[in-house]
Formats: sequence, structure tokens, C-alpha cells
Amino acid sequence: MDISFLGGPAQQRGVGVVAPFDFALDRELWRWVPDEVSLHMTRTPFVPVEVSLDLARMVSEHETLGEAVRTLNAIAPEVVAYACTSGSFVGGVAGERATCEAMTWAGAVPSVTTSGALLDALAELGVRRVALVTPYTVSVTRALEAYIAEAGVAVTGCAFMGLTRHIWKVPYRDVADMARRAVPAEGAADALFISCTNLPTYDVIPQLEAELRIPVISANQVTMWAALRRLGTRAVGPYQALTDPSARTGPLVPGPADPAVAGPVGPPVADMPGVPEAPDAEQQQEGWT
Repeated sequence: MDISFLGGPAQQRGVGVVAPFDFALDRELWRWVPDEVSLHMTRTPFVPVEVSLDLARMVSEHETLGEAVRTLNAIAPEVVAYACTSGSFVGGVAGERATCEAMTWAGAVPSVTTSGALLDALAELGVRRVALVTPYTVSVTRALEAYIAEAGVAVTGCAFMGLTRHIWKVPYRDVADMARRAVPAEGAADALFISCTNLPTYDVIPQLEAELRIPVISANQVTMWAALRRLGTRAVGPYQALTDPSARTGPLVPGPADPAVAGPVGPPVADMPGVPEAPDAEQQQEGWT
């Protein structure tokens, strides 16, 4: 049978993805990717440490990331993404920029990180006040709050799960419950960010946007959105405000956060009653501000 009329497979454009060793949501990343783009995944080496600030620092060391990016060079991706939220915010805004520079130097291609993509997404949506959902412990959640505040965006509420492992097993219903705690009333925030690339979010985003009536963005979503934007193409995400402009209920006023406009920032999670400082206790603690 002559099948020459079929030609060949469509030419693909490549996005290299560096993820931590415990990343379990490859399939979720693909759901934002159009047909003409391929993802090429690699992982950082295993370290026997639970999810914590120490782990975030270990998996984001520039030497470690450089080696991971170089493993992708043979397939010549057009952009490289570091798919790890805590690993890219643990060093603050300057640390995130340095991480991008180190990855670009190792791969000679543009690089993005999840936390850098988060700030770009907040700017794209004109967000001045954001609420947070994280699966993290108190200390990691507090570091995310500090990173966002350093970028000039007010954190108006935060719900966290206190997990140190198996984050990819959290069901959508738990994510939705935490989102409702972080945004208890209409007008409480301009947007909601669901942190951690190991937390499933794709299907719950449209549901929460319809319920909360604000844009809902997640770690994997912003990572793919930013990487694909570098290619000059768009992420596939119907009924999601970031990837589908028609899903946006109305324009927000763009610009940096202004405390006089945004209102007071809520207290850090560790300052709330009932949130212990001891490491053993904080691993078991779930809470919100």
C-alpha cells in the first residue's frame, strides 16, 4: 500500500522541561500544549529530603540545573522551562533571575521558571492583590508570600495544606476547598494562584473561575503559558482566563501593587493563632489566613 501521499509527521517545535525528581504530572503539562509543540522532559537527581526549603535550595542549585539543561541540548529545544515553584522562588526575585541566566547559559536558549512565569502572568492579568493556595508547610508558604510581596503584589489570603510528600495525590476537591478558604468572599482578591507544579489543577481551574469570579492560575499553567509565549504560540486551555482571553470577565487595572489601593496585606501564616513554629508540628498543620 502506497502511503507516500501522507508525507511525514508535522514538524515539531521543542520545549525542554527541567523538573524535580519527584515530579509526577507530565501528562498535565501536555494538556496545555498545542499539537505542533513537543515537550522534552528531564529531572534533577534524587535527594532524600522531604518537601521543604532545604529541598527547594538543593534542586535549584545552578550546577544541578545546568547539568539538566545540557542533557536537553542534543534535541535542541527552542526554550527551556524549570517546572518547580519553590525551587525558583526560594532565592527571591534576584534568585529567580539568576536561575534563568544560569539555565540560558547552559543551554544557549531562552529560559523561564515557574515563579518568574507567575509574576509575568500576574502582570498580564493586571493583578494587584492575589490569594494563594499551597500544599506546602508554613515555612515554604511564607517564602512564597515574601517572593510575591517583593514583586509588589499584595497577598490578601492564603490557605496551605502542610504536606511534605505525595503532593500529586491531592484530589481536586481538596484543592477547591482550599481555594474557597483563601478567597472567602467576592472581591477578596483580584486572582487566585495555586502553587506547586506537583499539584493537579487543570480541570479545577474553570470551575473555580466560574465560582470565585476571578482569574485562577496554577503553577503548571503559568509555566506552559510562559514557555509557549516565548515560542510565539499560545497555550491550550479553554475557559481559563490566562490562556483564553475570552474567558476573562473584564479587564483589571494594570500596574504594580499600591498598598493605598490594594488595602492591607494579611499577616504571614506563621503569625496566625494555632500555627506552630516547630518543624515536626508544621508538617502536620493545615491552615489559612
